[in-house]
Amino acid sequence: MLAFIIRRLLQAIVVMLTVAFIAFMLFQYVGDPVTNLLGQDATPEQRTQLRADLGLDQPFFMQFASFVGNAVQGEFGLSLKQGRKVSTLIIERFPATLELALAAAVIALVLGIPMGVYAALRRGSFLAQALMGFSLLGVSLPTFLIGILLILLFAVNLHWLPSFGRGETVDIGRWSTGLLTVDGWKHLLLPAVTLSIYQLTLIMRLVRAEMLEVLRTDYIKFARARGLSDRTVYFGHALKNTLVPVMTITGLQLGGLIAFAIITETVFQWPGMGFLFIQAVTFSDIPVMAAYLCLISLIFVLINLVVDLLYFAVDPRLRIDRAVAGH
Repeated sequence: MLAFIIRRLLQAIVVMLTVAFIAFMLFQYVGDPVTNLLGQDATPEQRTQLRADLGLDQPFFMQFASFVGNAVQGEFGLSLKQGRKVSTLIIERFPATLELALAAAVIALVLGIPMGVYAALRRGSFLAQALMGFSLLGVSLPTFLIGILLILLFAVNLHWLPSFGRGETVDIGRWSTGLLTVDGWKHLLLPAVTLSIYQLTLIMRLVRAEMLEVLRTDYIKFARARGLSDRTVYFGHALKNTLVPVMTITGLQLGGLIAFAIITETVFQWPGMGFLFIQAVTFSDIPVMAAYLCLISLIFVLINLVVDLLYFAVDPRLRIDRAVAGH
């Protein structure tokens, strides 16, 4: 187990260094930070002085080492657009994105797993066919279109829910949350549903396919031959084994929800990191873009590491295989 963890940590370090290098290249080849900060009318002396202050006059690898050192400390310099520390902007925006992603993940899991189980166990019924048709729509429709349709129905026509913003929030230290206010929940519902649709349909189809595969295995046939009830066979044996690959996919999808919430946040003007990134791209705000890239990669690496450890703990076959290989 320890060797497994160490190997995964080493892989994570290599991935993060690669991502840091890519992010650092943004500073080198996408725009000129000196021009962005001083403007076109700056004198050569001012440019030279600022380059020295930013460390841009140093050799390439020294600049990269300095960038990695600052990134480890969470420092990515100043936003070229807002003139504020990038770390401060990220801290302000991250709670909104995390709450949106977690809400979407909960919706996808709470609805996707039961729907997938039902579609597998009652696959010939009208409702099961309707669920599969819904899953095709969820996979096929682009996120921005789903968001616009939900805004049109629930905000414009029915006036039930707000169409943009985060609503009323409560500050807990440096963390702001809308989960403690009714207005915050109302603002969260539409973007969370929009972001969850694709994940929900993906989980539903995966659970259905895995459930059908597990039900054809020998140990399920043996369980039926022992006279166990359908409830015990379906939920005590089949579902438990179905959820092992689902857990892996779901863990990775959580990172995807955080990374790809950009479209949803833009449609609903949700003040999260995705919306911040879109603004950074529009104004070529390279420090913000680099920080976003590194943070999202770190989230993916951490989630992937946790999923690997959970998979190792849940699936006994992996422990047996490694024990055999060790001998």
